[in-house]
Amino acid sequence: MNQLRIGMVGYKFMGKAHSNAYRALPMFFPDANLKPAMSVICGRDKDGVNKAAEQFGWAEVETDWRKLVEREDIDLIDINAPSNVHKEIALAAVQAGKHIFCEKPLALTLADSREMLAAAEKAGVKHMIGFNYRFTPAIQLAKKLIDSGRLGEIYHFRAWFLQDWIIDPSFPLVWRLQKEIAGSGSHGDLGAHLIDFAHYLVGDMEEVIGMSETFIRERPLASAMTGLTAKGSNDGPMGEVTVDDATLFMTRFVNGAIGSFEATRFAAGHRSTNSFEINGSKGSVKFDFERMNELEVYFTDDDEDVQGFRRVLATDAAHAYSQAWWPTGHTIGFEHTFTHEMLELMNAIDEGRQPSPNFNDGVKCQAVLEAVERSVEQRRWVSISEM
Repeated sequence: MNQLRIGMVGYKFMGKAHSNAYRALPMFFPDANLKPAMSVICGRDKDGVNKAAEQFGWAEVETDWRKLVEREDIDLIDINAPSNVHKEIALAAVQAGKHIFCEKPLALTLADSREMLAAAEKAGVKHMIGFNYRFTPAIQLAKKLIDSGRLGEIYHFRAWFLQDWIIDPSFPLVWRLQKEIAGSGSHGDLGAHLIDFAHYLVGDMEEVIGMSETFIRERPLASAMTGLTAKGSNDGPMGEVTVDDATLFMTRFVNGAIGSFEATRFAAGHRSTNSFEINGSKGSVKFDFERMNELEVYFTDDDEDVQGFRRVLATDAAHAYSQAWWPTGHTIGFEHTFTHEMLELMNAIDEGRQPSPNFNDGVKCQAVLEAVERSVEQRRWVSISEM
């Protein structure tokens, strides 16, 4: 059996998601020629990473990512540590000739993202970025309807990613609220997924104009944090929030479509509403990840007496990946998108091609993110070609 020996840097929210995906792959996609070998997991906290290794099923533990990258018995480096270390780890991995999987955002800046892409291309390694939502069967159906022309000419793309987990002013200052670590707030964390949806389903963007706001500018310093949870003291020292709490922007696509985007962590009642609607000359689709197994579809050529949006449950074998899971009507969840993502990674490396999405997609996303930030600062339309 051909195996890809994986060294993973990071062991919390995304580390658990990736580990689960690697473990599920051989069980549910046994025909894949290349199988993941969960060789080494890496993290700075020795006790924490040891516990994660035992819980997730990794063979060995390392506390220094540099030593991990240098190991000759590792084929791929999986980077899901905080955003500010993506570049350094990726460049070292490339120099060592390792393939790379990197969570989004690719880096803190467009310049760094381009440097990572150039280095990976020069070294000839395979590279993938973590836009897992692409791998939802309902999204694959939307892609199929658009590419086949069944929605006609695309006019509108509107998307929103709404959360409320930091709406309490006493919620601690986690790393995601610090620009030097995260790069940006809801814009880069949530909006990046919407931007990738737009690129994947509609096409490249030509120009953008945006606005953003930080509603709570100081928070208690965090004493502990894991994933999207944290502990802190209201009586302790405060720290400055240096990222956006909410960002909205509009775009013109190269193909003539127009779009709108909203990303916020201050939408009370929305735990994780990741949604979009696409309108074309022959029909429309609507998607909400909170109902991730469904795609709402409308066609203009339906008979008048039955026109309207229909709910398509994307669990039949006709839909991407669905044949590997459960009988029709038995739904899948968030974790399965990572399994599909890692399947693409394994297949691409086995077939000698670049996975999709890859660092090129990460650079395109970062260009839009920074164009919006420039638009906010300068209060004007910004062309993506400026970036």
